[in-house]
Amino acid sequence: MAGKLYGIGVGPGDPELMTLKAVRLIEECDIVAVPKSGEGEGVARQIAKGAVKDFEQKNVIEVSMPMTREPQVLEQRHQAAAQLIEGYLKEGKSVAFLTLGDPAIYSTYIYVHKRVQQHGYPVEMVPGVPSFCAVAAKLNTGLAEGAQPLHIIPASYQGVEEGLEWSGPKVLMKTGRSMKKVKALLDEKGLLDKAMMVQKCGMEGEEIY
Repeated sequence: MAGKLYGIGVGPGDPELMTLKAVRLIEECDIVAVPKSGEGEGVARQIAKGAVKDFEQKNVIEVSMPMTREPQVLEQRHQAAAQLIEGYLKEGKSVAFLTLGDPAIYSTYIYVHKRVQQHGYPVEMVPGVPSFCAVAAKLNTGLAEGAQPLHIIPASYQGVEEGLEWSGPKVLMKTGRSMKKVKALLDEKGLLDKAMMVQKCGMEGEEIY
């Protein structure tokens, strides 16, 4: 019988925000897959180490996920990751793939999930605390009330200017290198004084603006 792939959200940074189910499945799975995009230890791995007993004793594999938007490169990496994981599933081993925040929200994992699922293997997504919920808690503020719509906008992509015109609270995610441009847009639309931000939420070096 084939093993099962779990896409596990480890939350935004604070290990104490990991769910009991996430911790249990990481402890139980035969293999733990962690995304790696550059030098040093990945953030998802650091978070899990803070919550999972004997994490260092787990069989951990690194999955290359470069920080690029080049479609051909991404396709190759996602396909390679799926093939690597399927090799373990064929052996009947269970795999926990760690992803920041929640696996359903702009996650690296979801591309692997779709491919493995299409190939007929059992898969399951385990929700985690999204970064913007942790940020709201850190700021002691609500995100939406009553009939307010809540908009989640990937701020380093096209469409952010249009999104800022929508009514209701807005969450700007994935800002990255576009921070200067986003700040200028917020200032232009008279929203900068109302904006709040948390950098490295729940992690060492956290900053609140």
